[in-house]
Amino acid sequence: MHNNTPKRVLIVGCGYVGMALGRHLASDGHVVFGLRRSQAGHEAMEAAGIRPVMGDITRADDLRQLPGPFNWVVNLVSSSRGGTTEYRDVYVGGMRNLMKAVAGDDLQKFVYTSSTSVYSQCDGSTVDENSSVVAQSETSQSLIDAEMQLLQAVPESQFPAVTLRASGIYGPGRGHLFRQFIAGEAHRIGDSSRWLNMIHRDDLVGAIVAALERGVPGERYNATDDCPVTELEFFEWLVRELGMPMPAVGGADIVSRRKRALTSKRVLNGKLRAIGWQLRYPSYREGYAEDVKRALDRLESRP
Repeated sequence: MHNNTPKRVLIVGCGYVGMALGRHLASDGHVVFGLRRSQAGHEAMEAAGIRPVMGDITRADDLRQLPGPFNWVVNLVSSSRGGTTEYRDVYVGGMRNLMKAVAGDDLQKFVYTSSTSVYSQCDGSTVDENSSVVAQSETSQSLIDAEMQLLQAVPESQFPAVTLRASGIYGPGRGHLFRQFIAGEAHRIGDSSRWLNMIHRDDLVGAIVAALERGVPGERYNATDDCPVTELEFFEWLVRELGMPMPAVGGADIVSRRKRALTSKRVLNGKLRAIGWQLRYPSYREGYAEDVKRALDRLESRP
């Protein structure tokens, strides 16, 4: 292993998580490049110690211009465009292009952030990396197919790929259900007994670093905190902390918009912990503490 040697790192999809990751890696002395489809945010990247690169992974010609070779590559790309065809172009076609562009003797680790949404369990059961994955939609099928590309490449071409399945990401400025609650726009789904799985952005950064340094090629790791929580328990905690009313039960239109509401599972993180990953925020309570404090300050300052 060469973990004490500075690496040339490429972060693909250098957005909310990628910026935090790049800042962390650059502060550790690594040479970090961040790929985005446009020039938006390049000044912020440079301020974080990240060297901006513009390109689209769905275009193989763009990737031929990358300033490689790279020792570590992290694929954090997400699709914010169009429908299922565009989604597949980014996750499956884009992955294929990226793998071809960065393959070589210099590549020591390739980390892909997938999602725990590939687990479709609805019965509240515990889920680990050996649990079944079943596509519930064309978009989740694209995530699974992207994972399979990497898995097949490990024995076939010795491609050093590791997959992280991340649960719902929250952190500074993020956290959909929390922010809906603060805005008075949250709704409960049925009896609110379904399980939520979360991870703070900074802990996902730590998970990616652990995967880069110690992840085993060909393996998948769940990146999630220690505390799955039911929707009802999460809302009850917010009610106690903030003194705001419990959200009302939503109708059928609300359920249809909450695409994750149809699954309910408790995702385990023991495999990632076994390679030395440690959580800064073991549960939503620690992770949301600063947000709760700021929300209380705003509530108390109201006339």
